[in-house]
Amino acid sequence: MKSLKRYIAEPTRRTPRVILEPGRFFIVGRSIPESPGEFYRPVFDWIIKYAEGSNQRTGIELGFEYINTSSIKWIYNIIKKISGMKNLIENVTICWYYDAGDEDMCELGFILKSLVDCPFYVIESEVAERTPDDQCAINAM
Repeated sequence: MKSLKRYIAEPTRRTPRVILEPGRFFIVGRSIPESPGEFYRPVFDWIIKYAEGSNQRTGIELGFEYINTSSIKWIYNIIKKISGMKNLIENVTICWYYDAGDEDMCELGFILKSLVDCPFYVIESEVAERTPDDQCAINAM
């Protein structure tokens, strides 16, 4: 686990900011990549490697201005995979952020919440303003 390096993908007009580090996963922004598999495969692989070797408390912060169907499938797969790993699920807290008035993102958060068995909070927040340095609304540490 010590050899697992921090993973960062800077945001573009079509992809979210991604910061994956032991104890915290941060994926926030717009997710409409032309090739979602190319974008999310390294994220998925990093999280799987992390989950296989960790049982530490981990906060997962997700927030999207907009997310297309293909990206939703990747996010669902990531969340579902984590929820199936007994060594990690007991130590995970997921925060789903959505902008005030964005009923679609709010509803999507509640749909995803219904699919996992870990603390999952749907929180109204300024998604576009969130940075990795912001305090997590629910402190999972």
